[in-house]
Amino acid sequence: MKYCSNCGQTVEHIIPEGDNRLRHVCPSCGTIHYQNPRIIAGTIPVWGEQVLLCRRAIEPRKGFWTLPAGFMENAETTTEAAIRETWEEALARVTIGGLYTMINLPHIDQVHLFFLANMTSEAHGAGEESLEVRLFGEDEIPWSELAFPTVKQTLELYFADRQRDEFPVYVHDIRRPRRD
Repeated sequence: MKYCSNCGQTVEHIIPEGDNRLRHVCPSCGTIHYQNPRIIAGTIPVWGEQVLLCRRAIEPRKGFWTLPAGFMENAETTTEAAIRETWEEALARVTIGGLYTMINLPHIDQVHLFFLANMTSEAHGAGEESLEVRLFGEDEIPWSELAFPTVKQTLELYFADRQRDEFPVYVHDIRRPRRD
């Protein structure tokens, strides 16, 4: 951030009085510009014994497979975001079962939330951000072509838990060096 969105002046990167972290602060109007993690919300859309995956049509990881997910918008809940993203990317309607994985990625300032979801029909298709969308059985998952570690981890947990028919909520961290 270079300029204050409040008054347009150049901001400084300092620790404000009473704080303990570097923040973008406008010396002119005093506005502190907090930057917080972004939430990614998505689903594990299930139809029978299959899971719906999308081949990404956009970067990052264009051409790789993922669960339908994306950035949460203001004025929506996490479940609303997950349902919306599933429709936008996979043209699939789902009912949410519950939160399944919450994976923190502090090195990229993101939190990924995946919800268990049942497809309301087998209907699906490629949305604007997908090259193709397909239902996969467990033995068909393209493990080496998955786009993100959070997707791989979520799918591994899901298939293991499906064997036990128990689906607890998982909270994990994936830590790597920051790319500032």
